Amino acid sequence: MTVKQIIRDFAISSFEFLSDIVFLLPRHKIPFNLFKRIFLLLMGAKVGKWVTFYPGISIKTGRKLIIGNYVDISSGVMLATDGGLEIGDRTLIGFRAIILSDSHEIPQNNAPIFYGKQLRKKIVIKNDVWIGANAIILPGVIIEEGAIIAAGSIVTKDVPSYSIVAGIPAKVIKMRN
Repeated sequence: MTVKQIIRDFAISSFEFLSDIVFLLPRHKIPFNLFKRIFLLLMGAKVGKWVTFYPGISIKTGRKLIIGNYVDISSGVMLATDGGLEIGDRTLIGFRAIILSDSHEIPQNNAPIFYGKQLRKKIVIKNDVWIGANAIILPGVIIEEGAIIAAGSIVTKDVPSYSIVAGIPAKVIKMRN
Protein backbone atom coordinates (compact mmCIF):
# COMPACT_ATOMS: atom_id res chain seq x y z
CA MET A 1 0.00 0.00 0.00
CA THR A 2 1.40 3.39 -0.97
CA VAL A 3 1.49 6.52 1.17
CA LYS A 4 -1.05 8.10 -1.18
CA GLN A 5 -3.48 5.18 -0.62
CA ILE A 6 -2.99 5.37 3.15
CA ILE A 7 -3.75 9.10 3.16
CA ARG A 8 -6.81 8.56 0.93
CA ASP A 9 -8.12 5.76 3.17
CA PHE A 10 -7.57 7.91 6.27
CA ALA A 11 -9.43 10.85 4.66
CA ILE A 12 -12.38 8.63 3.66
CA SER A 13 -12.55 7.03 7.12
CA SER A 14 -12.39 10.44 8.80
CA PHE A 15 -15.21 11.79 6.61
CA GLU A 16 -17.38 8.73 7.33
CA PHE A 17 -16.75 9.12 11.07
CA LEU A 18 -17.66 12.83 10.95
CA SER A 19 -20.81 12.06 8.94
CA ASP A 20 -21.88 9.42 11.46
CA ILE A 21 -21.36 11.88 14.34
CA VAL A 22 -23.33 14.66 12.58
CA PHE A 23 -26.28 12.35 11.92
CA LEU A 24 -26.37 11.13 15.53
CA LEU A 25 -27.53 14.59 16.61
CA PRO A 26 -31.19 14.92 17.74
CA ARG A 27 -33.92 15.79 15.24
CA HIS A 28 -34.71 19.24 16.64
CA LYS A 29 -35.26 21.62 13.69
CA ILE A 30 -32.99 24.38 14.97
CA PRO A 31 -30.06 24.02 15.35
CA PHE A 32 -29.50 20.29 14.69
CA ASN A 33 -31.43 19.70 11.45
CA LEU A 34 -30.10 23.00 10.13
CA PHE A 35 -26.57 21.81 10.90
CA LYS A 36 -27.25 18.45 9.15
CA ARG A 37 -28.65 20.32 6.14
CA ILE A 38 -25.56 22.54 5.90
CA PHE A 39 -23.31 19.46 6.19
CA LEU A 40 -25.10 17.85 3.23
CA LEU A 41 -24.95 21.07 1.20
CA LEU A 42 -21.18 21.10 1.71
CA MET A 43 -21.08 17.52 0.37
CA GLY A 44 -22.83 18.64 -2.83
CA ALA A 45 -26.40 17.66 -1.97
CA LYS A 46 -29.47 19.82 -2.58
CA VAL A 47 -31.78 19.91 0.43
CA GLY A 48 -35.22 21.54 0.59
CA LYS A 49 -36.80 23.34 3.52
CA TRP A 50 -38.07 21.72 6.71
CA VAL A 51 -36.46 18.33 6.19
CA THR A 52 -36.42 16.27 9.38
CA PHE A 53 -33.38 14.05 9.90
CA TYR A 54 -33.94 11.73 12.84
CA PRO A 55 -30.80 10.66 14.75
CA GLY A 56 -28.92 7.59 13.59
CA ILE A 57 -29.35 7.85 9.83
CA SER A 58 -26.51 7.08 7.44
CA ILE A 59 -25.97 8.97 4.19
CA LYS A 60 -23.12 7.77 2.00
CA THR A 61 -21.78 10.00 0.48
CA GLY A 62 -24.32 12.76 -0.02
CA ARG A 63 -23.17 13.43 -3.57
CA LYS A 64 -25.91 13.30 -6.22
CA LEU A 65 -28.58 13.67 -3.51
CA ILE A 66 -31.64 15.90 -3.95
CA ILE A 67 -34.19 16.10 -1.12
CA GLY A 68 -37.44 18.06 -1.54
CA ASN A 69 -39.40 20.07 1.04
CA TYR A 70 -41.05 18.64 4.17
CA VAL A 71 -39.33 15.24 3.95
CA ASP A 72 -39.12 13.05 7.06
CA ILE A 73 -36.21 10.58 7.32
CA SER A 74 -36.57 8.26 10.34
CA SER A 75 -33.92 6.70 12.56
CA GLY A 76 -31.77 3.96 11.12
CA VAL A 77 -32.37 4.92 7.47
CA MET A 78 -29.45 4.28 5.12
CA LEU A 79 -29.11 6.24 1.88
CA ALA A 80 -26.40 5.32 -0.66
CA THR A 81 -26.40 8.25 -3.07
CA ASP A 82 -23.49 7.90 -5.49
CA GLY A 83 -25.75 6.58 -8.28
CA GLY A 84 -28.08 9.55 -7.83
CA LEU A 85 -31.07 9.86 -5.49
CA GLU A 86 -33.99 12.28 -5.76
CA ILE A 87 -36.57 12.39 -2.97
CA GLY A 88 -39.72 14.43 -3.67
CA ASP A 89 -41.69 16.76 -1.41
CA ARG A 90 -43.70 15.46 1.55
CA THR A 91 -42.08 12.01 1.52
CA LEU A 92 -41.92 9.83 4.61
CA ILE A 93 -39.11 7.29 4.95
CA GLY A 94 -39.72 4.79 7.75
CA PHE A 95 -37.37 3.38 10.35
CA ARG A 96 -34.39 1.37 9.03
CA ALA A 97 -35.37 1.71 5.35
CA ILE A 98 -32.46 1.25 2.93
CA ILE A 99 -32.24 3.10 -0.38
CA LEU A 100 -29.31 1.97 -2.54
CA SER A 101 -28.51 3.84 -5.74
CA ASP A 102 -25.23 1.96 -5.99
CA SER A 103 -24.42 -1.71 -5.60
CA HIS A 104 -22.29 -4.38 -7.32
CA GLU A 105 -22.78 -6.27 -10.56
CA ILE A 106 -22.38 -10.04 -10.59
CA PRO A 107 -19.03 -10.73 -12.29
CA GLN A 108 -18.98 -12.54 -15.64
CA ASN A 109 -17.47 -15.98 -16.33
CA ASN A 110 -17.38 -17.14 -12.69
CA ALA A 111 -14.87 -14.42 -11.78
CA PRO A 112 -14.46 -13.83 -8.03
CA ILE A 113 -17.32 -11.82 -6.50
CA PHE A 114 -14.83 -9.22 -5.29
CA TYR A 115 -14.13 -8.22 -8.91
CA GLY A 116 -17.72 -7.26 -9.73
CA LYS A 117 -18.01 -3.72 -11.10
CA GLN A 118 -19.83 -0.90 -9.31
CA LEU A 119 -23.44 -0.59 -10.43
CA ARG A 120 -24.77 2.96 -10.16
CA LYS A 121 -28.34 3.75 -11.20
CA LYS A 122 -30.39 6.77 -10.16
CA ILE A 123 -33.41 6.30 -7.90
CA VAL A 124 -36.29 8.77 -8.19
CA ILE A 125 -38.89 8.99 -5.43
CA LYS A 126 -41.63 11.43 -6.43
CA ASN A 127 -43.86 13.59 -4.16
CA ASP A 128 -46.11 12.28 -1.37
CA VAL A 129 -44.54 8.82 -1.10
CA TRP A 130 -44.52 6.75 2.08
CA ILE A 131 -41.75 4.17 2.42
CA GLY A 132 -42.45 1.77 5.29
CA ALA A 133 -40.00 0.58 7.93
CA ASN A 134 -37.31 -1.87 6.82
CA ALA A 135 -38.17 -1.47 3.12
CA ILE A 136 -35.30 -1.77 0.64
CA ILE A 137 -35.21 0.22 -2.62
CA LEU A 138 -32.70 -1.07 -5.18
CA PRO A 139 -30.80 0.87 -7.89
CA GLY A 140 -32.65 2.29 -10.90
CA VAL A 141 -36.16 2.31 -9.40
CA ILE A 142 -38.70 5.10 -9.95
CA ILE A 143 -41.43 5.40 -7.32
CA GLU A 144 -44.25 7.50 -8.72
CA GLU A 145 -46.31 10.12 -6.86
CA GLY A 146 -48.52 9.03 -3.98
CA ALA A 147 -47.21 5.45 -3.79
CA ILE A 148 -46.92 3.50 -0.55
CA ILE A 149 -44.20 0.90 0.00
CA ALA A 150 -45.24 -1.59 2.70
CA ALA A 151 -42.88 -2.28 5.58
CA GLY A 152 -40.28 -4.94 4.84
CA SER A 153 -40.77 -4.84 1.06
CA ILE A 154 -37.91 -5.07 -1.43
CA VAL A 155 -38.52 -2.82 -4.43
CA THR A 156 -36.75 -4.02 -7.56
CA LYS A 157 -38.97 -2.41 -10.24
CA ASP A 158 -40.75 0.89 -10.85
CA VAL A 159 -43.83 1.60 -8.71
CA PRO A 160 -46.97 3.18 -10.30
CA SER A 161 -48.66 6.35 -8.98
CA TYR A 162 -51.03 5.91 -6.03
CA SER A 163 -50.31 2.19 -5.73
CA ILE A 164 -49.57 0.20 -2.60
CA VAL A 165 -46.82 -2.36 -3.08
CA ALA A 166 -45.70 -5.12 -0.73
CA GLY A 167 -43.61 -8.25 -0.64
CA ILE A 168 -40.29 -9.65 -1.83
CA PRO A 169 -40.02 -8.61 -4.56
CA ALA A 170 -42.61 -5.85 -4.11
CA LYS A 171 -45.77 -6.13 -6.22
CA VAL A 172 -48.87 -3.96 -6.46
CA ILE A 173 -51.42 -5.24 -3.94
CA LYS A 174 -53.97 -2.48 -4.48
CA MET A 175 -54.47 1.08 -5.68
CA ARG A 176 -55.22 3.99 -3.37
CA ASN A 177 -58.77 5.34 -3.85
